[in-house]
Formats: sequence, structure tokens, C-alpha cells
Amino acid sequence: MRSSFRSLALVVCLLGSGAQAQTVFARVAGGGKLVIAHRESSIPFSYLDVEKKPVGYAVDLCLKIAEAVRRKTGIKAMQVEFLQVTPANRIAMVEQGRADLECGSTTNNAERRQKVAFTIPHFIAGARLLVRVDSTAERIEDMEGKKLVSTQGTTPLKALEQANRERMLHITLLEAPDHARAVEMVEKGEADGFVMDDVLLFGLAANRANPAALKVVGKFITTEPLAIMLPKSDPEFKKLVDDEMRRLIQSREIYAIYDKWFMKPIPPKNTALNMPASYLLRDFWKFPTDVVPF
Repeated sequence: MRSSFRSLALVVCLLGSGAQAQTVFARVAGGGKLVIAHRESSIPFSYLDVEKKPVGYAVDLCLKIAEAVRRKTGIKAMQVEFLQVTPANRIAMVEQGRADLECGSTTNNAERRQKVAFTIPHFIAGARLLVRVDSTAERIEDMEGKKLVSTQGTTPLKALEQANRERMLHITLLEAPDHARAVEMVEKGEADGFVMDDVLLFGLAANRANPAALKVVGKFITTEPLAIMLPKSDPEFKKLVDDEMRRLIQSREIYAIYDKWFMKPIPPKNTALNMPASYLLRDFWKFPTDVVPF
């Protein structure tokens, strides 16, 4: 197995600049690294712990996939390199081949599938509002004429722009470079609310200096299947990723990983989100597929 993958790597190299981009398996077989993109503050999916090490639910899933790559190629010494990305550049990093997997809280939608591929969703989220505890807002309509922030390059930001336009709410839309800055803007009164996936809002609030000063309100503005991103032009690699995700789900191994990050205390403050897997996610996992109706 190992010699065949090394031969494949050699063939790709000999083809030169006229060949298609080198596949993940060929690169790894030739001694290259598997590159995992991660986020800085997407708690509990992908974030940095107190030692600045990437951790999280999606990171753990990507490490399982990395083990599957090691088994497939026979390269036991395969190295994994972490690459920090932002909401604004994460898609480009995968599309340009600088990352093999993006392990975060990225929504699989039709627009993004034009540039990258996605595997089976590991979470289904919905965008809601994070506000200060003294806010009387209960839904997005209560924000008419006020200031709302969302994170650059995210689907909740686009959903907020659409809702503001269609419902003529006259909301002032603000963009933050990352989730942590958006929460800070709410805390400081620079924004009246932060629109983002509810699970991220719960995680972000739980790890602030004063979690009791914030609350999550409102109905779902969006329904978002979150999944690991990977290159669109590498079908063999995608099959392995899909097969490993399906194995984790059907063996129920993924439930233990889920509980570790959503039901038990997690770093940096050892607080628990106490978010059981939703009925939407459990139903979706009964027949795991990368095909989503969005």
C-alpha cells in the first residue's frame, strides 16, 4: 500500500506544471503534512486553549480523519500542521490548497459548494441574538432602528442583511473581524445585539468575564448545517473523509465526542454548555449524507 502511494506521488511530481494540483494522498505519501485549518474563538467547535493549542469538537473530528489518512496511506509518521484561519479567509485557504480540512463552524450552503466541498454535517445550528441581560429584545423585529453586529464572511451576516432589507427594519449593520470582537461590542454598548449561530453565542457568553451579563434570545433566523470543509477537486480524499464521518456516526463514537464538548466542562473556564444533541441533528444522523437542502 505504502509503495503504491509513493509511486503516485512520484508520478504527480514528474508531470510538472501542466498537471492538476497534487492530491492529498499523493502529498502525504511523498512525506508531506496534512494541514488542518482551525479558528481562534469558535467555541466549542474550534478555538485556542490557554496554551494557544487548537482544541474543540470539530478539531477532534478532524484528528479522527487524520488517523484515517494515516491508515489509508500507511504513513504512520505523517505530520499534522495546524493553520489558523478567519471567517474572511477560511474558504480561500481550502480552495487554494493551503489547508486540507477546515475544522470550525462553517455552514454548508450552495454558494460555498461552488468553491469547496463539505462532508457530512457534525452540527445543525440556527442564528439567534446575543444581547445584554437588561435588553428587552426578544426577536429581531425588536431591533428596529438599532445596531446589530455579525462576523465578516458568515451566513448569519447575510441572513441579517436580507431580513433587514425585506422587513424594512432600518437596522444599522456592523461587521466584526471575529466572534470575540462582536461579543465585546455588545458588552461595551457599541452594538445592541450580535447575530450568530446559537451554539457559538452560548459558548462565547459562557467564557466571558461576566457570563450573567449576556443572554441569547429570539427564534431561529436561519437553519445551518455545519460541516468540515475540504478541497473540491480531490474526490478520493473526500470519499475517505465521508466514510470516516459516516463510521463515527453509525458507530455512535461521535456522540461521545459531542458530549465531551457540549455536555461536560470545557476549557478555558471549565464551564459546560449543557446542550444535548438537537432532534434535527439526531434525525439527520439516522441517514448520514453530505447532501443538505440548503
